[in-house]
Amino acid sequence: MRIRRHGAYESRNFNMTPSNSDSLPVNEQGIIDYSKIKMGIKTLEDAVIDYPLKRVNRNFTDKETILRALQSGEAASLKQISKFYYRTSGIYARLCRYLSYMYRYDWYIVPYVAGGDTYPTDGEKGDISARDVNKIIDNFFRTMRYLDGFKAKAVLKDIALKIVVEGCYYGYIIHTPQGPSIQELPPEYCRTRFKKNNRHAVELNMRYFDDYYPDANYRMQILKLFPEDIQKGYKLYLKKKLKPAFSGDSEGWYLLDIDCAFKLNLNDDDVPIMASVIPAIIDLDEAQALDRKKMAQKLLKIIIQKMPVDKNGDLIFDPEESQQLHNNAVRMLSRAVGLDVLTTYADVQVADMADRNTTTTVDDLQKVERAIFNEAGISQMQFNTDGNIALEKSIENDAAMMSTLCDQFEDLMQMFLINFNKSPKKIFYQVQMLPTTIYNYKEMSKLYKEQTQMGYSKMLPQIALGLSQSSILANAFFENDLLNLVTVFVPPLTSNTMNADALAQQQTGRRNTGITQIRDTNSDNTQVGRPEKSDDEKSTKTLQNLESKS
Repeated sequence: MRIRRHGAYESRNFNMTPSNSDSLPVNEQGIIDYSKIKMGIKTLEDAVIDYPLKRVNRNFTDKETILRALQSGEAASLKQISKFYYRTSGIYARLCRYLSYMYRYDWYIVPYVAGGDTYPTDGEKGDISARDVNKIIDNFFRTMRYLDGFKAKAVLKDIALKIVVEGCYYGYIIHTPQGPSIQELPPEYCRTRFKKNNRHAVELNMRYFDDYYPDANYRMQILKLFPEDIQKGYKLYLKKKLKPAFSGDSEGWYLLDIDCAFKLNLNDDDVPIMASVIPAIIDLDEAQALDRKKMAQKLLKIIIQKMPVDKNGDLIFDPEESQQLHNNAVRMLSRAVGLDVLTTYADVQVADMADRNTTTTVDDLQKVERAIFNEAGISQMQFNTDGNIALEKSIENDAAMMSTLCDQFEDLMQMFLINFNKSPKKIFYQVQMLPTTIYNYKEMSKLYKEQTQMGYSKMLPQIALGLSQSSILANAFFENDLLNLVTVFVPPLTSNTMNADALAQQQTGRRNTGITQIRDTNSDNTQVGRPEKSDDEKSTKTLQNLESKS
């Protein structure tokens, strides 16, 4: 009976292959490709969602390749990978910009004058003549104006971003009457093998001009834009005089002027400082792609129409009739979104393996995202703050990591003044950079103001707020000497604004030695007890109590 029924099924074409089999999709082996059967306006194959990480160089998205590059310290490969993720990953780009733009790069000049401890005043004779004093002041203003032409804050931020993203920065200093400028050099054609006076000795391979500028006329035009030192090196390269320096070396390497060429990096390493975060970013992308697939699956619905059989198990409808019923349902639901049709003779049961707990899915993604910031060593609350608690310690750690770059910038700006420090035994101009960040500059300005009350520099509080040293002096001269605002706006004589003798000194420009004690006449302060702490100094419990009262 079973054999006869099987033959009946076979005679009735149980495999649902109609006589006009051309209407069904067939693969290369001549077998029906059920994944191509229409189920609405899509096929089964269309329902499989594929979210590739990035359609680019596979090495950029292969976690194993990146880990091998990190282990072996392949700076050139990691530089390209880092640049790719800076352009494509919002998290990575924000981490790089956060570190690069953290410092404000506020600077000022300190003249070290030799030859005396006192300066001449009316009726006095100091160790330095009045003529020398005027000369020192003139040179001081020339030095400030020269460095102002560099636009340090904007340029140094761009250089810092390149160092964080690419790992290092090569440049050449060009001195112009308007101020110093920097010619960026290609890192792929630069190297440093030793140092002199704690500075990198930079070598440039002159093949760079042949590789990037094959047209001879255009190459010579570009070459004229470079400093004379580099032009000299290229002429030696054309004469075949730049021989390999050691066994296995290539020709074309030219040692640049040690006083002009420089190299900057972090931790004396050319590997991008945030490169170790990239594998965690790949994990996050894969987790997000998987989560999107799970979300799409939740939206899909399948209408299953089961063809009936009689009590003997025989088919009631012919395969052609079943196919027609299937096609009718497909046409009727062709415009339905996320709804497909399946026609079958078998019992169908769908087992849902997904976790219906949405909180678990969200928490899994948050764990992967937190891993990125943990790998970077930067608190996630820097970018997504969940409370009012400031993250001073985390910011201070990040600032400490970037402080070495500020020290290098300070040395770089000192190199700009080589023409102003030709007589260091008489006077030496030193560039110093304040440790002000976008997070602490207000606090630093207050600290400098407190030091001013002790007799220290009067310009540092304003420099910490972002003003240049030259603009401070120019405003003071214009307001006090030309507009004579010092006689118009007279502050109360307190310890904060100095006493009458000090005010007279500002008006006359003289230094009086008979300054007596300074009395604080500001007795209107009726505050009792300890001053209130700022929000960043308050504990979590205190902040919660204050929020509940408001």
